[in-house]
Amino acid sequence: MKNIAIKKIIKRFIIYIPFIICFTILYYSETFKLISSLNGLTQLILFISVVCFPAYLTKRMSYVDIGWPWGLVCIGVIVLINGDGYWVRKYIISGMYIFAGLRMGIGALVLLKKGHLNKELSRYEFQRKRWKKSGYSNDDISLQYEIMIQCFANVTFLALPAIIQSYNPQKFISTLELLGYILWVIFFIIEHLSDIQKQKFLNKSFLEGKKKQVCNVGLWKYTRHPNYFAEWMVWNSLIISSLPSLLHFYSIESKLIWVGMLVSLIYISRIMYNTLVYYTGAVPSEYSSLKKRPNYKNVQKNTNMFFPGFPKSNNPDT
Repeated sequence: MKNIAIKKIIKRFIIYIPFIICFTILYYSETFKLISSLNGLTQLILFISVVCFPAYLTKRMSYVDIGWPWGLVCIGVIVLINGDGYWVRKYIISGMYIFAGLRMGIGALVLLKKGHLNKELSRYEFQRKRWKKSGYSNDDISLQYEIMIQCFANVTFLALPAIIQSYNPQKFISTLELLGYILWVIFFIIEHLSDIQKQKFLNKSFLEGKKKQVCNVGLWKYTRHPNYFAEWMVWNSLIISSLPSLLHFYSIESKLIWVGMLVSLIYISRIMYNTLVYYTGAVPSEYSSLKKRPNYKNVQKNTNMFFPGFPKSNNPDT
């Protein structure tokens, strides 16, 4: 029993290792030690007060949906105030973080006010099934463990594009940066549009008295989760726009630190893909949809889960 308990602890600690490495890289860099420390302290205060403490009292993890987007807002504000790079680039990247964070953060507060967070969201209920399957029986510990994963993501990988770009002093915007910014806007709009399309579909179904309908209009014809795909591409766009700034620091940082930042920057794509597909995105969502919507299996057969593609059948209900 003791060996099993130790293995469980080690298994969970391993998940934290990439975040520890990324923070170590930032902390020991020539440029980013102060701002990474400031962001780390800010995120810890935010998550402990807004997520950890309420989760401890209510036994619900859904407060993460409040903490992580407001953490993005904090990142945007921190780099806006402290970044000493080219002001145009700094305003662009901070604005992107603040705008994206406010969109999700205000939405989460609206859900809280309407009482939707009084019950655990389905994707976090799904987490409990994972804990049980893996042999973790103490939900209180598991809640705090999972919450801190998101906190550490905000401290490290998710803050990296903003930190790197806000300290780049080059007084021009490169073609690659411009491409990244344009792609960010495009996919941000797609993400928002897909949410609007789904909400309109659900409202129409409700007014028509149709229950348990599967959204198959607009962008939802081509992927079962266009919002998740678009959000993933939003982060890929941030990676693209950060590459020129990272290149600037090649001659400033040690080669080990620079390579570490490059790997960390690219690793953001994997983190967000795993999150949006397996962790709190598509897989948990579809587990719930299969229970609620009888024809969802047909949708799974005819429509790609994540990457967009043409429907395999003109009739999603067959």
